[in-house]
Amino acid sequence: VICDITQKGYEKKRAKLLASYIPYLPNVQLSPGHSADPSPSPEAPGPSTSSASRHHRAHRSGGARDDRYRSDIHTEAVQAALAKHKEEKMALPMPTKRRSAFVQSPIETCTPPDTSSASEDEGSLRRKAALSAVLAQSLQSPDYWINRSVQSSSTSSSASSTLSHGEPKTQPQPQPQPQPAVSLLADVLAHTRIENSVPPDVTSSTPQETGSRVDLPPAVRGMSLDSVPVNSRVSTKIQQLLNTLKRPKRPPLSEFFLDDSEEIVEVPQPDPNTPKPEGRQIIPVKGEPLGVVSNWPPALQAALARWGATQAKSPALTALDVTGKPLYTLTYGKLWSRSLKLAYTLLNKLGTKTEPVLQPGDRVALVYPNSDPGMFWVAFYGCLLAEVIPVPIEVPLSRQDAGSLQIGFLLGSCGVSLALTSELCLKGLPKTPSGEIIQFKGWPRMKWVVTDTKYLTKPSKDWQPHIPTANTDTAYIEYKASKEGTVMGVAVSKTSMLTHCQALTQACNYCEGETLVNVLDCKKDMGMWHGVLTSVMNRIHTITVPYAVMKACPMSWVQRVHIHKARVALVKCRDLHWAMMAHKDQRDTNLSSIRMLIVADGANPWSVSSCDAFLNVFQSHGLKPEVICPCATSPEALTVAIRRPGARGAPLPARAILSMGGLSHGVIRVNTEDKNSALTVQDVGHIMPGALMCIVKPDGPPQLCKTDEIGEIVINSRAGGTMYYGLSGVTKNTFEVIPVNQAGAPIGEIPFSRTGLLGFVGPGSLVFVVGKIEGLLMVSGRRHNADDLVATALAVEPVKTVYRGRIAVFSVTVFYDERIVIVAEQRPDASEEDSFQWMSRVLQAIDSIHQVGLYCLALVPANTLPKTPLGGIHICETKQNFLEGNLHPCNILLCPHTCVTNMPKPRQKQPVDVGPASMLVGNLVAGKRIAQATGRELGVVEDQDLIRKHQFLSEALQWRAQTDPDHVLYVLLNAKGVAVCTATCAQLHKRAEKITATLMERGGLNTGDNVVLLYPPGIDLIAAFYGCLYAGVIPVTVRPPHPQNLAATLPTVRMIIDVSKAACILTTQPLMRILRSREAAASVNIKTWPTIIDTDDLPRKRPPHIYKPPTAEMLAYLDFSVSTTGMLTGVKMSHAAVSTLCRSIKLQCELYSSRQIAICLDPYCGLGFVLWCLSSVYSGHQSILIPPLELESSLPLWLSTLSQYKIRDTFCSYSVMELCTKGLGTQTEMLKARGLNLSCVRSCVVIAEERPRLALTQSFSKLFKDLGLSPRAVSTAFGSRVNLAICLQGTAGPDPSTVYVDMKSLRHDRVRLVERGAPQSIPLMESGTILPGVRVIIVNPETRGPLGDSHLGEIWVNSPHSASGYYTIYGEESLQADHFNTRLSFGEPHTLWARTGYLGFIKRTELLDASGDRHDALFVVGSLDETLELRGLRYHPIDIETSVSRAHRCIAESAVFTWTNLLVVVAELSGSEQEALDLVPLVTNVVLEEHHLIVGVVVIVDPGVIPINSRGEKQRMHLRDSFLADQLDPIYVAYNM
Repeated sequence: VICDITQKGYEKKRAKLLASYIPYLPNVQLSPGHSADPSPSPEAPGPSTSSASRHHRAHRSGGARDDRYRSDIHTEAVQAALAKHKEEKMALPMPTKRRSAFVQSPIETCTPPDTSSASEDEGSLRRKAALSAVLAQSLQSPDYWINRSVQSSSTSSSASSTLSHGEPKTQPQPQPQPQPAVSLLADVLAHTRIENSVPPDVTSSTPQETGSRVDLPPAVRGMSLDSVPVNSRVSTKIQQLLNTLKRPKRPPLSEFFLDDSEEIVEVPQPDPNTPKPEGRQIIPVKGEPLGVVSNWPPALQAALARWGATQAKSPALTALDVTGKPLYTLTYGKLWSRSLKLAYTLLNKLGTKTEPVLQPGDRVALVYPNSDPGMFWVAFYGCLLAEVIPVPIEVPLSRQDAGSLQIGFLLGSCGVSLALTSELCLKGLPKTPSGEIIQFKGWPRMKWVVTDTKYLTKPSKDWQPHIPTANTDTAYIEYKASKEGTVMGVAVSKTSMLTHCQALTQACNYCEGETLVNVLDCKKDMGMWHGVLTSVMNRIHTITVPYAVMKACPMSWVQRVHIHKARVALVKCRDLHWAMMAHKDQRDTNLSSIRMLIVADGANPWSVSSCDAFLNVFQSHGLKPEVICPCATSPEALTVAIRRPGARGAPLPARAILSMGGLSHGVIRVNTEDKNSALTVQDVGHIMPGALMCIVKPDGPPQLCKTDEIGEIVINSRAGGTMYYGLSGVTKNTFEVIPVNQAGAPIGEIPFSRTGLLGFVGPGSLVFVVGKIEGLLMVSGRRHNADDLVATALAVEPVKTVYRGRIAVFSVTVFYDERIVIVAEQRPDASEEDSFQWMSRVLQAIDSIHQVGLYCLALVPANTLPKTPLGGIHICETKQNFLEGNLHPCNILLCPHTCVTNMPKPRQKQPVDVGPASMLVGNLVAGKRIAQATGRELGVVEDQDLIRKHQFLSEALQWRAQTDPDHVLYVLLNAKGVAVCTATCAQLHKRAEKITATLMERGGLNTGDNVVLLYPPGIDLIAAFYGCLYAGVIPVTVRPPHPQNLAATLPTVRMIIDVSKAACILTTQPLMRILRSREAAASVNIKTWPTIIDTDDLPRKRPPHIYKPPTAEMLAYLDFSVSTTGMLTGVKMSHAAVSTLCRSIKLQCELYSSRQIAICLDPYCGLGFVLWCLSSVYSGHQSILIPPLELESSLPLWLSTLSQYKIRDTFCSYSVMELCTKGLGTQTEMLKARGLNLSCVRSCVVIAEERPRLALTQSFSKLFKDLGLSPRAVSTAFGSRVNLAICLQGTAGPDPSTVYVDMKSLRHDRVRLVERGAPQSIPLMESGTILPGVRVIIVNPETRGPLGDSHLGEIWVNSPHSASGYYTIYGEESLQADHFNTRLSFGEPHTLWARTGYLGFIKRTELLDASGDRHDALFVVGSLDETLELRGLRYHPIDIETSVSRAHRCIAESAVFTWTNLLVVVAELSGSEQEALDLVPLVTNVVLEEHHLIVGVVVIVDPGVIPINSRGEKQRMHLRDSFLADQLDPIYVAYNM
């Protein structure tokens, strides 16, 4: 059964439902996840806990976890929470991944699918099935069917993505009812039926309905009755996904009114049980007064001057080398003299006397590595003495260094143009080839100054540094990265610096001459405040242990404390943790000298376990429990609070055990009910001497919190930062906050600074910190702390999966709420199974403990997350990478179904109460015209001779052959642009006659038989067509099979031959060989072809007579085409329709015999066929034929032909236009140089049966504008199956207009026109001018009543050239009548209309047409068959695909379809395979944001996988069938939870 994400709600509901049945069901437990044994033994709480804790013991020495969050209590809590979810096989569908995609893990580590352990699943499934059978009292419960189907197919998930890796294929399931044997013919018929074929909806229909449908394409014949393809793994996974999604996930939706025009985001109603703060308003907390010390120096530099003079031999700083041995010791005398030299050099030696480079008050960057603290100290104090402002920053390692982008912002805002560094460091900086230091990205121009002693000048005798008494001028600037990643400088004034040192001295009780071991970075924060400033103030000897030493020898700081009998140590939790891990090697360490172990990140709630564990290990080495002093700091307020060392033997401060649920609502509640979701917090002592503290609400105005409420700590103190340097706006919000009371009135005059810490004041005025503002994630109005989530994720067996505990947690805003993303580094040896198992358990643990759903969990290869200078994870860079698709995960799991709970309500379709008549009247009353439009009049042909000539095309050709025999009608070009074949009127007539004679002799045909023409695009095809007309048989043009891809293309040929009952096939010799080849036999039965005649070398014979049809209503030809939904349809074209269509095109495009047109189209169906084969014979113009395939070998062929022949009118397809745009877009200069000129082109029409692709036509126009192409030339045509040509932009009439439509209204089947650039809008272009003789009306497809102007409805057409019906074997008269001869339910009941099956609208524009009336523009929105019905709304796939293709630069093409209510997105990846998984979250985000839909499955495939037909349209249903049959070989398939 599925170990699901939120089972609580499900179980409650289930228990309630089943209560009445319980007596009848002995031994059946209700919770589907537990075993049938009614009393699980208490000793074994489930396999997870015991095995996991064993694991930890085994691995503990490895230090594999991130110690910040180390907590055994929490590990136990997480294991207990997971045990609730019963550790079974996860039935979440595991993503499939191509083996080659990620080389990270060797093949051996991919465990083969585990089929043995499926038994437990099946047992519980059976129990569930039994239950639902009892419940439903019948077999109609959909659950029952679904479970049956899943049982039979193995639910094992495996790491490979194709069935070829020795996986056991599951047995096809015995079908519940035997289906009648369906012959191949019926398969074919199923294809030829026309209807809106929607796949059976597994989630709601009963099996009886699904059994009756036959129109599943043959590819999916392996379906059992509940439409789950049995032997395909993909489908099993989708089925698992569906089962998972069927659980009640979201809170019951509250009722709210549906505003049609604006979909409202579902706002969850506040839960009445939410805990609310009940205490009184907090009173500001005062620190102890700052004592007055008699000999306190007037400035920090004065202290250094004093020790330099009086205690010159006293050690100030000892630095260690990488092995942890002392490298050098700097005395106070040396520190003073070197700082003095530097100050003198900076002020006097950098420029000239008249123009010094530095003035007092200038800002200077300090660029020193942590391993060289001595140089840094000298530089820092040298700057203070020179009265310039030091800005310590990290050493940039590369141009793209993680922080370098943002450090540039800091340097810019502080106006830094000079950097001090050491010679060694300068050598290591990246250089240009000429040896200069490169310009770092985003940095201002810098001058570099080396400060090694040998380059400094001794000050002259009379020079003394100016040491004024401390004032409010800035002393130094400390950098700080904000949550968004900007790096700002916090300015600390001279007074603040001095007062802060004084306050620290008092709080920590520092004495002159003590020894301090510092493991922290001395450039900022505690490492600087204690280890550089306060230490010099008190003549303390500081021993610094750089980060590099800690990596090599984690015990080094403990050894230093032992050797130097240090009194104070300054560390972080990680140092405690590392020392503890490594202490086995040390027997004789003694820590009894320590009076204060300051834990710098003691404010992190997870520090408590590190402190406890360290004490546990080292208490036996003399460590006293009361010396551990956690503290809380912030870059803005400096030290906020610190625990004072306790008296020997005094009781240790109590801990707070808080409820996570309460914390998420911002209130303090002692945890009572569920020990798993508790947070244990230690205090950080009292606030600093001389400070005043309040707690205010973190968002909105700074209102004072109540005593039991969590809020942001704000501090007023003389010892804090003063501003963000150079950023006055941000400064005001942070450093000048005046808290207000409940009524909103300020509580006083004094400004407070925000610390960015969240916490509360506990008993005895102790300060407790529960998190940081920058780690705060606000999800659906509840607060969660990133650190807490990291801790929970780490407690889930990290040893197998997470590399060194490196986990980043952040939130991204998607669809009006924050969504939580967790990114972790995966150990190189972790298997796919382990990783997926870990991910699914993290989901459960976080849901269980924090009651919040995760949006995305991603695993990236080890060491690939961006690092901060000290090796932590750079969170905002990681977030940036995630949002830009640069994270390159190797595993990803998205759970939008679980955590997106604010989706708008699905629309309920309202029954149509208003009749069509009232609609019509309503429109008229409102002054709206009925939406209809007509083309020009066709006019009447006067001359009898012309009537004869034009009634039948066969006669037109004979007439031309007599009257103008040498006029060239056709020129066929090859890839080189050479005319390989031409046909004059007489030649064409003669070739047609030869074919007619052969047909009569060899074909044994009767008049009216169907003959298939199988030719490559060319003149043979045209001759064969007229040969058939002369013989009185009916031609059917079919695209020949592709020799390299017979398996895919030949069955379609076969199907058309079978469906059209062709009596004979006309073709060329090479194609005839292919039809009879062995390769062909592999995919079709070649023994049953009808007669095949090759027309290559025919004898010169004339037929005894040429057939003349008795009436023009007789059939001229059949037009077969496969629609984008995969339906094969043939329509019948009569002679009358053919001649009126040709006449209509002649009028619209002004075609006559002296004209030349160029055609680059496929000539097999629709308007393409008409232009290629029929139009020239009717109008007499010359057609230059360019087979589109030739463009693949010679891209410029079409455009150079236009230029060479000075063509005015050309017709092409979207695929041709796309080839030119993508392939030649960059070469316009070269083409221009070759003399290519397109200024002759007056109209370039794209022939299509879809919504105009505006983006493509516009980019084509823009790209080739340089070659003289007029921007007005490009336009589109529109045709459909029932009428091959409805619109065609001719020579007359206004240019096509463009409108912008609101996408939300289209989903509701309405049109709302908006301004260009409006959010959520799409541009639509008119489909060309309506052809002469054509009438179009917009109709409501449900009521069949006419609609008003600018309303969306189905396009109906009335025209003499409409097709006369579908060609089917069995007479589907109803469908025929419905699609071809249907009537309006109201309005003009007598006119017969044909339904195009396309949605669109008509808008009357301001433009005038040829006759001077206002022009009615027809806008096509999309095919009704293709639309997706989701959440009660209608979506056009192209809109979703447009969004998807915009989501990431590597998405070349995309296609969407639905399967059982799940939206499936297939995206072609044009980048490298490691970018495949980047697409998954971006695709999910964009579809959620722009279309309010949750993507169910994301499939990443290679370029070219999405099938496209000859018109350049996507074949989404073919794609769907291939996907379900597991034939796509995807790079990755992600099943969104």
